[in-house]
Amino acid sequence: MLHYGGLRINSIIMPDRKLSVAPMMGCTDRHFRYLLRLISPHAILYSEMVTTGALIHGQATDFLSHQADEPVAMQLGGSDPDKLAICSRLCEQAGYQEVNLNVGCPSDRVQTGGIGACLMATPKLVATCFQEMQGSVSIPITIKSRIGIDDLDSYEHFRDFIGTLYSAGCRTFIVHARKAILSGLSPKDNREIPPLKYAFVYQIQKEYPDAEFILNGGIKTAEQAVDELSRVSGIMMGRTIYQNPFLLAEIESRVYTTALPDRQAIIEQYREYMADQLSQGARLKYMTRHLLGLYLGLPGARAYRRFLSENMFSETAGIGVFDQARQYIPSPANERTSLC
Repeated sequence: MLHYGGLRINSIIMPDRKLSVAPMMGCTDRHFRYLLRLISPHAILYSEMVTTGALIHGQATDFLSHQADEPVAMQLGGSDPDKLAICSRLCEQAGYQEVNLNVGCPSDRVQTGGIGACLMATPKLVATCFQEMQGSVSIPITIKSRIGIDDLDSYEHFRDFIGTLYSAGCRTFIVHARKAILSGLSPKDNREIPPLKYAFVYQIQKEYPDAEFILNGGIKTAEQAVDELSRVSGIMMGRTIYQNPFLLAEIESRVYTTALPDRQAIIEQYREYMADQLSQGARLKYMTRHLLGLYLGLPGARAYRRFLSENMFSETAGIGVFDQARQYIPSPANERTSLC
C-alpha cells in the first residue's frame, strides 16, 4: 500500500505529498489512521506529536505502534538535536516513511519545554536539529511550522526562516498559513483567530520551486483542496477530516481520478478491526471516539452519534454498542449513495 511519488532528493525517496492528514493531538492515533487508510490509499497520514522525552524515557513501543497505515509519518516534538536524531532512528526502525519536526504547536505545555512554535524564533537551532535528524536516517525529515509567531510575522521573517532550513538541506515544508500567538490564545483559538495568509505560502513556493510546500489551515471542501493544488505542492487537512472522515474519499477521487469507495465496505472492515482489537484488550471508546462523524450528512446521523456518545465509554462496552448505534442509519443503500 506504499505510494511514492517521483521526487528523489539526495538519494531519499519522497512520498507523494499532494494529499495529507495533519497531526492532531487526541485524534490521529493508530486507530484513526487505520480508518483513514481504508478510506484513502494515497494520503500521507501523520501521528500525534510525540516528544523526544516520551520516546526515550517512556514506553517507546506504545508510541511507535502502527499497522497497515503506510505511508505514515511520525511527528516529533523536541529541540535537542542529539535526542531528535535518536528518536528519528527509532521511528525509521518502526517502519515510518517520514519523520516530521513540530515547529508550529503553540500550546502552553510546548512553550514551557521550549519546543513547537517557539522554535520559529531560533531558525539556526531548527536547522541543526534537521541536519542531525536527516543524517541519522534514510527516510525524509520534514518541518511543520507556522508563517510566524507574535511580532515575528512579516513575510521577510518567514522567508528567512525557510531560507535557513533550505540551506541546511530541508526540501519539504508543511506550513500552517497562520502565525501563532504564544500568549493569550489557546491552541484552539490559534487554529482559528490569527488570519490565514495563503499568499505567504504561494510566494515562498515560487521562490523555492525545487522544494515542496504543503499548505495547511482553513481548507474545508474538496473544491478548495483541488484549487489550492494548482498553486502549491500539496495540501494538508485536519479537523475537517476528523469531523467528516469520508470527505477524504471525495478529495482523493478528484486528486487521483479514482472511483469513490464503498462506504459500507469500509465500515465493515473497520468493524472487523475493532473486534480484533477488543480481543487483544483494547477498549471500545478509544476506537469509536473517532467515528462520531462517520455518517455525517446522512439520515439518522444525529441519533447514531447520540447513542454512541452515551454508551461507548463503559469499561465493558463491546462491539455490540457500535452495532446498535448503526441501527439508527436507515439502510446501507444510503451509505453508498452519499459519501459526504
